Amino acid sequence: MRVTRISDVTDPELADYTQLTDVALRRVREPEEGLYLAESPKVIERALRAGHRPRSLLLLEEWLPKVEPILADHPDVPVYVGDSAQLAGLTGFHLHRGALASMHRPAQLDPVELLRASRRVVVLEDLADHTNVGAIFRSVAALGADAVLLSPACADPLYRRAVRVSMGAVLQVPWARLPEWPIAGPMFREEGYELTAFALRDDAEDLADYTDHLPERLALLFGTEGPGLSRRALASAARTIVIPMEHGVDSLNVSTAAALALWAVRTADQRAGAHKTGELHP
Repeated sequence: MRVTRISDVTDPELADYTQLTDVALRRVREPEEGLYLAESPKVIERALRAGHRPRSLLLLEEWLPKVEPILADHPDVPVYVGDSAQLAGLTGFHLHRGALASMHRPAQLDPVELLRASRRVVVLEDLADHTNVGAIFRSVAALGADAVLLSPACADPLYRRAVRVSMGAVLQVPWARLPEWPIAGPMFREEGYELTAFALRDDAEDLADYTDHLPERLALLFGTEGPGLSRRALASAARTIVIPMEHGVDSLNVSTAAALALWAVRTADQRAGAHKTGELHP
């Protein structure tokens, strides 16, 4: 490994790791500079396994033995080592997970090609909370959906908090940015998808009833907390679904709703598959 012990936290070589707590700045800067940050050895390892290329690493001295085998195939990548005070001064927070990696962003996927290669997808419109985005990616990975499609204004899945909350699932689940709804809406129909919106509307169907007869290709559409889905998004959807609530609660957190919906779809698909193969008996 190319290990450099930090003597000056203002060194330009460390610029990838500065001002990490400024969300607004990093949200713009990281995509523009073609980088994202992977936090913790486990997430860094998943990023490398996904074929992503490291730019550099930043870590505490005691994490060197754990990180060294992960970088066996990248001997020329610079590794910057410092103490807790230096790293906190540089990044703006205590690096309690021990290691950060600045990674090159992978090439953007084409949404049409992604839809053609998939069968069950999640669509997120304008989610601003990176924690929700990361949690949904984790559910997508865990419950067997194929991909995630994001509106142009949706939060960045490769932002540090989203990567961390997803436990690296954003590095495994394919995702792409959609165009605006006048183009994205017809795209789903042309690729054979039933775009199904989750929204509190009087004409919405119960999720349990909906999963009795699922389409061959399904896109589950979720909107941001509070305002929910835009009028254009709802107009693009073929059907509207609701998860019934009890005790006066009107809705769930969007990441919880997405997990429940994905579980319901997965369960219905498994039952349908079992019927087809004769595994279910009356």
